[in-house]
Amino acid sequence: MKKVLIVEDNTLNMKLFNDVLLANGYQTAQSVTGLDVIELCESFKPDVVVLDIQLPEISGFEIIKQIRENPPHKDIPVVAITAFAMHGDEEKILASGCNAYLSKPISVGRFLEHIQHFCHRDAA
Repeated sequence: MKKVLIVEDNTLNMKLFNDVLLANGYQTAQSVTGLDVIELCESFKPDVVVLDIQLPEISGFEIIKQIRENPPHKDIPVVAITAFAMHGDEEKILASGCNAYLSKPISVGRFLEHIQHFCHRDAA
């Protein structure tokens, strides 16, 4: 079973992402602050990280940096999900080390496409 780590501080968004993933056969772990992402990567070993960029205690950009600078986890795909939808935001987010970008409100179909793509990229 493929594993997805969800980093999201909004309760409703967390429930939506979690419910969609569980309904589609994924195992999930959650972080509402992002401060424990490296520890969760160690213990949960996610295939993909779903990351909100705007978090209250730590920037999503800092979390991406931590993941990319941590050798055992540097290759975990990160899908950024954010309310940042201004011109240039997608480029900035992808340049920071994210593998994909989705703006809120998300399309559940596109969300699942991204998760499936990154979870099964080695299966081909």
